[in-house]
Amino acid sequence: MDRFFARQTTIYFKRQEIYCQEDVFGFLLVWKEGSGMRKELVLVLDCGSTNLRAVAVDSTGGILAQASRPNRSYLQSDGEPGWLIWDLDEIWRKISEVGQEVSKAVGSGNIKAVIVTTWGADGAPVKRDGSLTYPPISWQCPRAQETAKKIVRRLSAWEIFQITGYQIISFNTLLRLIWLRENVPKALDEAYVWLMMPGLLVHKLTGNFHIDPTSGSTMMAMDLENRDWSEPLLELAELDSSFFPEWYEPGQIVGYVTDEAAKRCGVPPDVLVVAGGHDTQFALVGSGAESHEAVLSSGTWEILSVRSNTFRPNRIGFEEGLIIEADVQPGLWNPQLLMIGSAVLEWVREKFFPELNANEYATMIVEAERAPPGAGGVTFIPSFVRDSGPMRKYGALGTVLGLTLQASRGQIHRAALEGLSFQLREALRILTDATGLDVKGIRVVGGGSKNDLWNQIRADATNLPVVVTAQKEATALGAALTAFVGIDLYSSLREAQKNIRFEERRFDPSINQNVYKTIFRRHVKALEDLKSFYLQ
Repeated sequence: MDRFFARQTTIYFKRQEIYCQEDVFGFLLVWKEGSGMRKELVLVLDCGSTNLRAVAVDSTGGILAQASRPNRSYLQSDGEPGWLIWDLDEIWRKISEVGQEVSKAVGSGNIKAVIVTTWGADGAPVKRDGSLTYPPISWQCPRAQETAKKIVRRLSAWEIFQITGYQIISFNTLLRLIWLRENVPKALDEAYVWLMMPGLLVHKLTGNFHIDPTSGSTMMAMDLENRDWSEPLLELAELDSSFFPEWYEPGQIVGYVTDEAAKRCGVPPDVLVVAGGHDTQFALVGSGAESHEAVLSSGTWEILSVRSNTFRPNRIGFEEGLIIEADVQPGLWNPQLLMIGSAVLEWVREKFFPELNANEYATMIVEAERAPPGAGGVTFIPSFVRDSGPMRKYGALGTVLGLTLQASRGQIHRAALEGLSFQLREALRILTDATGLDVKGIRVVGGGSKNDLWNQIRADATNLPVVVTAQKEATALGAALTAFVGIDLYSSLREAQKNIRFEERRFDPSINQNVYKTIFRRHVKALEDLKSFYLQ
């Protein structure tokens, strides 16, 4: 949202009044349809690693209000250089603030349920009273890199993939559990349970402990085919399943908002709290994707995924970096490729557009549009996290090639968009080879769906139509629909989805698709040449 709004502005969009109120902390947007407001709402607490949001959603998928605050990790004061953790108290304070703002805007009495979604992989050990025995370690923290290298001495990467559907990535939760066991055993010994980020926040809301399979499947610790814990994997950290709380499927009622949480969040006490989980899986539910479409959830990280009715870990997927997670619905799985996303664009903004604030991309896009396809010879390798993504087989790190004294920052930005789109092209190839699915289109959701230039480059680079919906908040929508099923407003997700009308925009491949075929070959050749440099 551009910062041209005054303190409060009223505008009209599709016959709806939109009130936009800005303060120094974040934005509060309130949609009001005429004079009446739907009475059955879900409050979605959608917590990302860069933004914390509260969103009020009605039973037809309408977003009536939302508010946000920035989120960030911090250097651990008593840790080694580069160690990063989350401040759970700060996250809870901010999510309470936005919850209170949204609840006030829509009328707290209209909120019938609360559901929490967060990023994956991160969590913390807690005592019976919910206090932490060790702070949540951020996925950005490098401390488990050596653990990742050593784990294969005990169980091969292929065996781990067959059981968990996961590749060995240094931020996997299990690796941090092993790190704690080896370096801070007291943190595990004094803990009652381990909670993932959704569980930590739901405990703040209800006082109850729980874990859901979508979050659990990001830990590299589940027997994914059976949607339960893998004791052989947990044994690597000298743990067993008793260290974790009871499973709650998404949509199941975990508890009720306590009096204390009600005061902080602005919702009435005893409002139902429904199990949510990992944001990516809910984005699939809320995307409106057809069976022939892959879904790209584009944010700090990008995840290209499909919904499959079979768990089929195979050598093709394993060798190419595929991961598989638990779907929102039992009996379904989400094969996917995890790769760096807008974190790269934020790096470009910080280094080359320092006058711009976070998430201000308009100037960057205008300057990138001035550069031709191929960015005037600049090649950008977006491998900022070496052991993730479809290009990890090349072993490269983030690299910019082809710079001259005439190279502009707009060229560098366009080259970054192209590099991310070539990464998507390779991820699509791997996904279809590993699953056998015939993907005929890509549906993009999340913050990265709002960039029209990027969407067109994606379509040209993959030679497939790219579809985005007017409803940008796929995660919030998918979570809300899950909660509405949980409180019996709908009998199933299928019924809930039928009540949503998706307005779509489509980006078809342009004449530049042929140019991008040549540029992609050059991009891959650069990666092959860099392999010997980075792996020596």
